[in-house]
Amino acid sequence: MRTGLLGGIDAVEIEAVELHRIGMPLVRPFETSFGRQTAREVLLVHVLTTEGDGWGECVAMADPVYSSEYVGGAAAVIRDYLAPALLTARTLRASDVAGVLEFAVGHRMAKAALEVAVLDAQTRASGVSFGEYFGAVRPEVDCGVSVGIAPSIDALLEEVAGYRDEGYRRIKLKIKPGWDVEPVAAVRSMLGSDALLQVDANTAYTIADIDHLRQLDEFGLLLIEQPFVEEDIAAHVRLAHAIDTPVCLDESITNTTVAIDAIERDATSIINIKPGRVGGYLEAIRIHDACRERDVPVWCGGMLETGLGRAANVALAALPGFTLPGDTSASNRYFADDLTESFVLVDGRLAVPAGPGSGVTVRTELVDDWQVRPPEWVGRA
Repeated sequence: MRTGLLGGIDAVEIEAVELHRIGMPLVRPFETSFGRQTAREVLLVHVLTTEGDGWGECVAMADPVYSSEYVGGAAAVIRDYLAPALLTARTLRASDVAGVLEFAVGHRMAKAALEVAVLDAQTRASGVSFGEYFGAVRPEVDCGVSVGIAPSIDALLEEVAGYRDEGYRRIKLKIKPGWDVEPVAAVRSMLGSDALLQVDANTAYTIADIDHLRQLDEFGLLLIEQPFVEEDIAAHVRLAHAIDTPVCLDESITNTTVAIDAIERDATSIINIKPGRVGGYLEAIRIHDACRERDVPVWCGGMLETGLGRAANVALAALPGFTLPGDTSASNRYFADDLTESFVLVDGRLAVPAGPGSGVTVRTELVDDWQVRPPEWVGRA
């Protein structure tokens, strides 16, 4: 039984919200069709309640290139609108947060960060882990890794070989026009026909590319992820009917209603669930449930999260409908030093944290060391 969705855990009384912006260098550049990252600017939400505190991580990027949300905008809307609304509501559960914040249009990543911070405070106070709250059925989850666009085929093969040797159970390659068939062929040849391999286009193609994308069928891919712009469900329907490779939607899926519509229109046969993209973990669970009812497999996407966000993602990925390895990589995939205890890959899996709340501890000394601007408070002088 999911006590969280049923409101069975005691509410908390919110006293203040603190916003931190920190900078964390990546261990290697990460390139996709929409840009190249060498560091991650992270917005952290710290909720203080009379019962204790909770932390959340906003997955928005520094610039509005992946979505309309970005770190500065998320911080502003939380400071000026969302956090004051929570403070006015005062006493609530995580399951109340979406309703309290629905007056603000959009800003799902910002809302998700607040929701998970309240959830962390609420479940810590009640001695319940995220895994228990979500309804996890596994103590550990299979892990995949997302591989960015490389400067050369040789560099790509070297990187993929390293991840294979570390034990990752699935490889995802970022692709774009001009970097697709050749790198996929090279990686498939190196890994062999039995390895789980998929590609992610991050909306880089158009419907005119359907014949070109059909060439990927020969490589036995697990799926092709979000080839067209998120609003164009019809184009994904056409692609799904034209190729053998299963089509997976990511950016298009913003809530449960959209997910059901895309499934019923045959635009997708697999769904990538990113809690930040859909407004929070509770909506992510609803999408999981809807997909499971329709026998549509789901997997947990990633947004280069720190250990804080990764802890919640791993707990989510332990639900029964998450039958494919997600982008829940180990801490060292992205960071030399993580914000929490490091997540370490063991036999291609990560353990689901078992402690109360997220099950991890934010290293506040690193929050101080890595800050890129002073903290902001809402609700405390």
